[in-house]
Amino acid sequence: METRIASSLRDQPGIGEAEAVLRSCVHCGFCTATCPTYLLLGDERDGPRGRIYLLKTLLETARAGEETRSHLDRCLECRACETTCPSGVRYARLLETGRTILDRIRPRPLHQRLFRRLLKDLLPWPSRLGPLVAAARLLRPVLPATLRRRLPPAVAPDPAPRQPRALARRMLLLEGCVQSVATPATNRAARRVFGHLDIGLESPRQAGCCGALHHHLGDREGARRLARRNIDAWWPRIEQGAEAILATASGCALFLGEYGRLLADDPHYRDKAGWVSSHLRDPAQVLADEGPALPRSAHGARIALHTPCTLCHGLHTAATLRELLRDLGWQLQPTADDHLCCGSAGPYSLLQPRLARRLRQRKLAALGVRDRAPGPETIVTANVGCQLHLQAGTDVPVRHWLEVLAEDIDPDGGPAVDRGRAER
Repeated sequence: METRIASSLRDQPGIGEAEAVLRSCVHCGFCTATCPTYLLLGDERDGPRGRIYLLKTLLETARAGEETRSHLDRCLECRACETTCPSGVRYARLLETGRTILDRIRPRPLHQRLFRRLLKDLLPWPSRLGPLVAAARLLRPVLPATLRRRLPPAVAPDPAPRQPRALARRMLLLEGCVQSVATPATNRAARRVFGHLDIGLESPRQAGCCGALHHHLGDREGARRLARRNIDAWWPRIEQGAEAILATASGCALFLGEYGRLLADDPHYRDKAGWVSSHLRDPAQVLADEGPALPRSAHGARIALHTPCTLCHGLHTAATLRELLRDLGWQLQPTADDHLCCGSAGPYSLLQPRLARRLRQRKLAALGVRDRAPGPETIVTANVGCQLHLQAGTDVPVRHWLEVLAEDIDPDGGPAVDRGRAER
């Protein structure tokens, strides 16, 4: 695709890469067949090819209206189009640069800026989000039904842990922000499973949100600050021999893999960020390597596996997870359209609630949740945002796959379980 970037934008960050992405597109349209919003709305401007033309116009003219912003905002950033594209177009990189430039040359309306600021000031901070969620649980009986369904149930606190012994191997575990408040059982399960394999998981208290939410909301500098904070918290443990970084939320894992690119121009953090990205491991990858040491499962055939977009199109480990569960004896129920987004997509379900609900309904049907038909008894997933979003649309329990896997492991047998968070 021939393009001429506006002279006023030539010095903007990422513009060289954006121009290269534009030129790599051959307009074939294969991407439209796997774009969730195009399939839902049928508008060319709500598919990757149409959005690429909108971004091309923006970067060539340095002008765009609210209609362009509306179509760009409807993008889920699921990257299904990248998986489909025969030309290897890095659409997400182009969209990232285009949205940033659009927000600079045409600031969002005040109400949008305030709502996005509220999300950044609340969701990534467990000390703020936790009390709010606890208060909402107390008010659950009087909350509107839509809010009640979005509210995660309370999780019983950990029992008193046994005195842990030194485990043979150590990895770092991102405790997370929303996940640590909404679904703390996920990382407890991870510690049980990895402890069974003699692998201790450490979560330094100084680490926190990975920065993905800020990045989704166009705050690149905010994401960079959080990335630096995490690297500072992890680095002493890395120097002491931690062999990898784990994140049980696939959305967070995908963004940790971007740290090397995010801080590539920072001479103080460039090498450390590169180490984090190159040593990121998806839990399924580690467990697949250690599989023979895990117990076989007796779970029945009515479990449906939901594979988040970050797993399918970002980390590309969805097949690894499915094979791992089957190798462990899980009898997974057939599902359809595994490549299509459920509508969670980071803050998308809060920013585009109507579209997110329609996408969720379609995804639940693809997972076998239909009226007057026997569906799954449990849905398992790999991302906290997808878990909460799907749970708000069904009475079928939606859990992280590590939680179900941990139930097959006797906490009193095998290697000691390293449950506690590191104090330093």
